[in-house]
Amino acid sequence: MDVKVISTGSINIDLALGIGGVPRGRIIEIYGAESSGKTTIALHIIAEAQKNGGLAAFIDAEHALDPVYAKALGVDVDELLISQPDTGEQALDIADTLVRSGAVDVVVVDSVAALVPKAEIEGEMSDQQMGLQARLMSKALRKLTSSISKSDTVMIFINQIREKIGGFSFTPGVQTTTSGGRALKFFSSVRMEIKKALSIKQGDDVIGTETIAKITKNKVAPPHKEAKFAILYGKGISHITEVFDLAL
Repeated sequence: MDVKVISTGSINIDLALGIGGVPRGRIIEIYGAESSGKTTIALHIIAEAQKNGGLAAFIDAEHALDPVYAKALGVDVDELLISQPDTGEQALDIADTLVRSGAVDVVVVDSVAALVPKAEIEGEMSDQQMGLQARLMSKALRKLTSSISKSDTVMIFINQIREKIGGFSFTPGVQTTTSGGRALKFFSSVRMEIKKALSIKQGDDVIGTETIAKITKNKVAPPHKEAKFAILYGKGISHITEVFDLAL
């Protein structure tokens, strides 16, 4: 299967994905705990697309994009389409419009947890509204999937891990799940879990984290592969560390 890809900016993640990057015309979910490096990877993918003359969009539902950090990772912030929508519906409509335009190579939504439905913002929280976000995602993804498959766009959703309420499992410990219901798990061609492993120190100062990316779902290559890489604070993925690791 000949799949067009965009590099993640990490040699090790590209290898773990089995095709040399994230597949075009597909939905990708990057999920993990807070500050694990999810947005960093998404920004590196944007930088790689731009390097090859591509256009990228960042739908900043969290209103937390740091342009200085993005620039340090190689993103051309002046050429990046940035939107800060007020509601989940608005964010997903913008994503669909960008994909259908056929002009955008990468669309990043940061994050699913911040896609709050309009009814939830305007109304009182009630039991009926608890499933609103899941319904919003399900409806939007059905529409988006058809647009994305006809395009060459990489559609990336960044998602948080949260504790499962009332979940039962045979494995001990806290059960976790991702925001936005089951639809994103189903419609994603690639799901990538990001976890912090170790702190990287220079003397007594922590200068970054050793990070693990686990490919938990992959429809374009064998899944369940892992990649280790280093994220340096303020600088992003360390390519020198990766080249050194590969040489060993």
